[in-house]
Amino acid sequence: MLDILRERRSIRRYKDRKIESEKIELLMEAALRSPSSRGINPWRFVFVTDKATLEVLSRAKESGSGFLKGASLGVVICAVQGESDVWVEDCSIAAIILQLEGCSLGLGSCWIQVRKRMHSSNLSSEDYVKQVLGLPENYHVESMIAFGYPDEEKEPVPKDQLEYEKIFVFQKL
Repeated sequence: MLDILRERRSIRRYKDRKIESEKIELLMEAALRSPSSRGINPWRFVFVTDKATLEVLSRAKESGSGFLKGASLGVVICAVQGESDVWVEDCSIAAIILQLEGCSLGLGSCWIQVRKRMHSSNLSSEDYVKQVLGLPENYHVESMIAFGYPDEEKEPVPKDQLEYEKIFVFQKL
């Protein structure tokens, strides 16, 4: 697992290559195996492979989502309103599980914040995504993840550049 964590980086450029259906199925299984508070599983996942739809979704935010148009797969991570008081946390866990599984399959990925972001001055990113995909009104859209075969290489962050000063060890007196 630590090797995958070392290897995983935010990839924003992708080769023009479809992701095999077997790999997409594995990503789906990984998403559904994600931990959830009290086993409520409030999350919903919309897997998008249609290039035209990915391009429209790439305009969900004023900035920071444009690379989705070059991806072979986009996963929109949502939750049903009222099913859980910790849906944001559950969706965030599922997002990283998806990214780690993608990395293990040789895919690059990058997370796209949707919640509390704007598409335009009068439309939220969440409402934009819901309109594009025809999602029910009671869905909360937390994020999207772009997936594809990497068309860029990024080295792992060197161990000596990790911020160990942010770790505190408590020892009982």
